[in-house]
Amino acid sequence: MPPLQYIVEGGHRLAGTIAPAGNKNAALPIIAAALLTEHPVTLENVPRIRDTETLVELIRSVGASAEWRERNTLAIHARSIRAADLDPELCARIRASILLAGPLLARCGEVMLPPPGGDVIGRRRLDTHLLAFEQLGATVTATHRLEFRATRLKGADVFLDEPSVTATENALIAAVGAHGTTYLRNAASEPHVQDLAHFLVALGARIEGIGTNTIIVQGPATLGGATYSIQPDHIEVGSLIGLAAVTRSPLRIARAGVEHLRSIRMGFERLGIVCGVEGDDLVVPSGQTMKIHDDFGGHVPKLEDQPWPAFPADLMSIAIVTATQCDGVILMFEKMFESRMFFVDKLIAMGGRIVLCDPHRAIVAGPSRLRGALMTSPDIRAGMAMLLAAVCAEGVSTINNADQIERGYERIDERLNALGAKITRVPERARDT
Repeated sequence: MPPLQYIVEGGHRLAGTIAPAGNKNAALPIIAAALLTEHPVTLENVPRIRDTETLVELIRSVGASAEWRERNTLAIHARSIRAADLDPELCARIRASILLAGPLLARCGEVMLPPPGGDVIGRRRLDTHLLAFEQLGATVTATHRLEFRATRLKGADVFLDEPSVTATENALIAAVGAHGTTYLRNAASEPHVQDLAHFLVALGARIEGIGTNTIIVQGPATLGGATYSIQPDHIEVGSLIGLAAVTRSPLRIARAGVEHLRSIRMGFERLGIVCGVEGDDLVVPSGQTMKIHDDFGGHVPKLEDQPWPAFPADLMSIAIVTATQCDGVILMFEKMFESRMFFVDKLIAMGGRIVLCDPHRAIVAGPSRLRGALMTSPDIRAGMAMLLAAVCAEGVSTINNADQIERGYERIDERLNALGAKITRVPERARDT
């Protein structure tokens, strides 16, 4: 695959309506979970991005059929599957390859998994997955690959040592195929975890506590087929709020899934950006104050990420760029990944006034005038943050390694250009992709 660049002419005001894609972090575990049932599954509103395409290749490699019926509709039929050796190169592209462990263990009794890949944003433990599988009755061997075996999974009272999203999803999928009742405690409760649980219920699973940190699963379930629509991506919605703010543009975000946006809206309100709700649309008006709200007594405020339902870690990069265009000083505290903030040196080079205190904290003082620059995207979210910075900067920016952005945001260049942005993709996208 040739290197991918975005060449961005900044300084253009945007306007119009844009709908978020389906939630990438829901689509990936749901595609994996479709392997649990022998019956056909149709998934709608699936984001057609590199991560989902890679996972589709992986599920085909174990014997499932998977065909795109329309651009965002995926038909999966895992009538019979096998615990085949998974392609190490495909697994290394995405972290979501670890999500195949749960359904393959439940269906086949074993799975051999090469190390998963994904964003380099700090250490991302697999221990929570392994401990959960062991409590459900599997044996785990870790060498140059991960080997899981279980003649029969059994329900258990599982306490996750951290509220890991993917570990919760893996344990939830495995528990549906386990014999007996499973309690998943200290479970993640993000919208994409809820979406996976609702999909499993649509297949016939018996799950209680969806959206809480204790999930109860009665297994084994008799599963059928289903047609299921992936929910909108709340992280993309947050990215679009930041885009509207930094370009001082009025945007309507259609079908935004507003029920999952409370903490996101609160975080942006701290930066002086207030959104309106009209039905299931989110409206970001122009003329925002863009003034950072001091804490009581005039103290420097802080925006920090925490497990759901608090402000999401995946929006911290977007919030940092947005804060560079706001009036005031704020401390940004990224608690979850120790390498996620290292992209701020590119913002500093563009003219952002930022002090990186340590790997987890940065002080942003704004507003600052950003200038176009040459950048390289290190991961999905930092790449999108760089794109926001480039769109609002004076002059032309070049973003190398833009394929990282396209791992998480579907045809984002075309969709932003339709609003008035000037983004050139090099090479151009083929017409049939």
